[in-house]
Amino acid sequence: MRYMYNPWHGCHKISEACKNCYVFSFDSKRGIDSEIVKKNAEFDIIIRKNKKGQYKIPDGVEVAVCLTSDFFVKEADPWRDEVWQMIKSRPKVNFVIFTKRCNRIKECLPYDFGKAYDHVAINLTAENQKRIDERLPIFIELPIKTKGVLVSPMLEEVDMSFYLNTHKIDYVYVSGENYKNARPLNFDWVKDLHDQCVNSNTTFIFYDTGSNFVKDGKEYFIPYSQGKAQAKKANINYFK
Repeated sequence: MRYMYNPWHGCHKISEACKNCYVFSFDSKRGIDSEIVKKNAEFDIIIRKNKKGQYKIPDGVEVAVCLTSDFFVKEADPWRDEVWQMIKSRPKVNFVIFTKRCNRIKECLPYDFGKAYDHVAINLTAENQKRIDERLPIFIELPIKTKGVLVSPMLEEVDMSFYLNTHKIDYVYVSGENYKNARPLNFDWVKDLHDQCVNSNTTFIFYDTGSNFVKDGKEYFIPYSQGKAQAKKANINYFK
């Protein structure tokens, strides 16, 4: 089972994937300025307990961290160490941290990251060739036990073979873009990246088609609620 943990909210657009960011879109409808980074009320939810003394987020689950911000956004620097300590105190929970800010990861890791945080995976987003070549050379050299790459939303055909063949990437997720003004995802791009992962024996997950999906030269509109199921039907996931 997966839980979500958003210790802070708000971010800044830094690359092509951010153009149609769902957080900015949803916030604008509620009159919220997404550029303002603020601590959330449930900042410490991962260590809260119920009346029976049990953790509200139990052991043995996966927790996705910072889906409405970026874990390494600079404004969160004063709060991040406290979050690291809370994460450290929950070694039986698998935390998955999401970021585009590859250049900030190393300076923001706790001093004992290589010893006490084996239950933490970091997933880097790289949506096109430009961002792959910019971010992955840094990412693959970081002292992280479990590294994932999210090509999401996939905006073009990409070549990751060089980085995959280092065997320093544990898995690759691919998805299209959803909601208003979704840019197209071509299934040919997905299949090509799948082949790169198979050739390097890297786990590959086609996670979501997105709303605007192109297959065999035909464009399909796929409702958000069906994107994950349609991707699964493609039956191209690969597990090493």
